[in-house]
This record gives sequence, structure tokens and C-alpha cells, in this order.
Amino acid sequence: MPRPITLVSGNARHRRCELVQSLARSLGIELLFLPSYSPKLNLIERPWEFLRKGCLASRPLADHETFAPTVGDCPNHLQTKYQEQMKTLLTLNFQTYEDEPVLAA
Repeated sequence: MPRPITLVSGNARHRRCELVQSLARSLGIELLFLPSYSPKLNLIERPWEFLRKGCLASRPLADHETFAPTVGDCPNHLQTKYQEQMKTLLTLNFQTYEDEPVLAA
């Protein structure tokens, strides 16, 4: 018997549309949507938060000519200058549900 598949996703409109939901049902995939505002559960929010707080230092930049190199250069230093911060943001400690019952939120 195949193992059940649960896809955990954010709440973007294109992910909740009937086309996506009907395709998931036809493939036997359960869609589990994260709560509306859950930045700690959505992994992509962690690097974005770091970019805003770490690289941009939560400060507005005057123009595109200042903004672009500041944002563009940040990923180049993730494994050097920002290595310690990245270790705390992106850990490999994920919970698995192999022997756990999963309840829809």
C-alpha cells in the first residue's frame, strides 16, 4: 500500500485554487495549509527575515542603485560573513511524522 502524501503549503491564492485542489485529490495528495501568518513555519521566511534585519539592517535605502548591490551581495556572504547567523536560522532539525498521527490544522 502506498504511503500517504501530505503537502504542507502556504496560503497563496494560486495554491488554494480549485484546479490545484482537484489535482491533489485525484493524485491522493492531502493539502495541509499553514496558518495565515506563520513565518516561523515557512522556511523561506527565515532567509527573508535575515535579509531584512541582517543585510539591510532594517533601514530604508535611498534608491535602487544603493538597494540592488546591498541585497544582491548578501547571498555571497552567507557561508562566510553570515555563517553563524545562518546556522541558527536554517537548522536541519525537522520533525518527521512517520509514526505520528497528523491532524489537519
